[in-house]
Amino acid sequence: MNKDQVKGVAQKMKGKVNEAIGRVTGRPSRELKGDVDQAAGQVRKDVGDAREAAKDRTTRHQ
Repeated sequence: MNKDQVKGVAQKMKGKVNEAIGRVTGRPSRELKGDVDQAAGQVRKDVGDAREAAKDRTTRHQ
C-alpha cells in the first residue's frame, strides 16, 4: 500500500464524517464539502491503486 492509497482512504473517511455532521446539523454546505472530500479521496486512492499495479507489473517482468 502506498501513500496515495492511505491518504485517499483517510480523505474519504473525513468526507464521510463531514457529510454525516452536515446532515445531522442541517448544514448543506458541510454535507457538500463531505461529498467533495469523498470524491477527491476516491480519485487519490485510484491513483495510488494504479501506481501500485504498475509497480507490480514492472516487478513481475524483471
